[in-house]
Amino acid sequence: MLASARGTLARALRRLAGADGLIALPTLAYLGLFLILPLAAILGLGATAGPYGRGELIATLLRPTVWGETLARTLAQATLSTALTLLIGLPAAYAFARYRFPLRRALRALASAPFVMPAVVVAAAFTALLGPRGALNAIAQAVTGRTDAPLQLLGTLPMILIAHAFYNVSVVIRVVGGFWSAIDPRLESAAATLGANRWRTLTAVTLPLALPAIGSAAALIFLFTFGSFGVVLLLGNPQWATLEVEIYRQTTWSLRLDVVAALAVIQMIVTALTGAVSARLSDRASAPLAMRPAEDIAVPPRGPAARALVALTVLVALGLCALPLAALAVSSLDLSAGLDPERVLRYYASLESNARLSAFFVPPITAIRRSLLVGAATAVLALAMGLPMAVVLARARGGARRGATLASMALEALLLLPLGASAVTLGLGYIIAFSRPPLDWIGSPLLIPLAHTLIALPFVTRALTPALRALDPKLREAARTLGASPARARLAIDLPLLAQPMLAALTFSFTTSLGEFGASLLIARPENPTLPLLIARALAQPGALNYGQAMAMSTLLMTITALSVFAIERWQPERQR
Repeated sequence: MLASARGTLARALRRLAGADGLIALPTLAYLGLFLILPLAAILGLGATAGPYGRGELIATLLRPTVWGETLARTLAQATLSTALTLLIGLPAAYAFARYRFPLRRALRALASAPFVMPAVVVAAAFTALLGPRGALNAIAQAVTGRTDAPLQLLGTLPMILIAHAFYNVSVVIRVVGGFWSAIDPRLESAAATLGANRWRTLTAVTLPLALPAIGSAAALIFLFTFGSFGVVLLLGNPQWATLEVEIYRQTTWSLRLDVVAALAVIQMIVTALTGAVSARLSDRASAPLAMRPAEDIAVPPRGPAARALVALTVLVALGLCALPLAALAVSSLDLSAGLDPERVLRYYASLESNARLSAFFVPPITAIRRSLLVGAATAVLALAMGLPMAVVLARARGGARRGATLASMALEALLLLPLGASAVTLGLGYIIAFSRPPLDWIGSPLLIPLAHTLIALPFVTRALTPALRALDPKLREAARTLGASPARARLAIDLPLLAQPMLAALTFSFTTSLGEFGASLLIARPENPTLPLLIARALAQPGALNYGQAMAMSTLLMTITALSVFAIERWQPERQR
């Protein structure tokens, strides 16, 4: 057995050292320089900082009082967030997968938009809806005649859970709904002909078939909420601080690098375990189960139960997803003096004025321009780094040898590491690793898109790898028999088939960069903030004008990201929905 394991490892290493290794070499070098090196820098410094000197990291890890309460709180919050998201998302996923109804595509895009919304926009949206000066409190005050806010949700656990469900319900709709939309409904019909009622069919056929997909979606949601930063920082309070928030506080308030390093190690361990579960469940969900095209499966809702499910889905899409965004847009307007256009749009008009004569004032249009440039650079870099890695992963998983599978698993684990590494820890690692020669890059404008590319890279490879595996080599062989060179065959056959997945990967990378908050918070200079940082700065300052300006900037950023999601939905063929 030991000899077999050694042989498998040797084959994996030979595969990575061969042609596939050459293809992946630029991406591996990028990950080594901009992921491994900063993490090693912060972990190395954390291992020697603090009162214990050398070995401080191990000493801190052995003191549960440092991390035990925070870890338990983070695990509890992530578990509750995952359960609430599944409770809301599963009925909606089934309705979108199995029924055709008016505005179905638009509502599905609306439900998917929050996933790429910046954390500061989500925080602003829920503050505008449920905050002390929010829309629901204003309605409650008008109805009850009270002068105080009847709904005191800001800073509470329910507010965090609702915001996380808003953020991640699209994961359930896409992962589980995509699985349900391709399973042949005749399996359910066969159960019905054998005497099973609707509930029995649901529990004995529909849900068991989708369990791998449900588990994969749950693992991803747990992963995202476990590492939540912006939502918890802006909507919660110290009582509900997650590991990520605690890392930020220990970095900026106490400079306890030993605690930061210990928390980062714990976070990566939990994330690696969750990522392994997600990958395993994703593989099981990809097993063939009599799949059919999605357009052949969706039917108009018939019967009271189906109509009620569709109505519930519409309410979820409008209530959970549209209502906070609508409240955000309304709060960016000043309606206190009627409908005078100059008064209504005064928050937008004031964005270019420095009323407080702040030395760090940056016009929002400048921050928007910078965010767009950073987003475009991130999209190009993520595609350039992700496409070669996706090619390697597609070849490795497509091979029958165990060495190929082991190489694929190792590369996938490496690509998941940016999701497990704290963005705040990475930002601090950049400050340490790139602040001295020969890597004195901390003031470079390229450092922010390079950091954003790390976050977008795992999603780019996951978007492109299945498309590459699905390419039929017979089409390329047919082009070769007609006289096309290998390069010509790939340009004429593969590239058009990959155009839409590549476009989706570019758009997702762009919107992810627009909303990135954690790493930018540490490495962006005060005079060169991105738009999310400018929004967070305005939210942290008192006064109605600052609040209105934050809402106005959040509405602009929300519009850009929402248009990107609707573009993906519009360009994606019906067969892939």
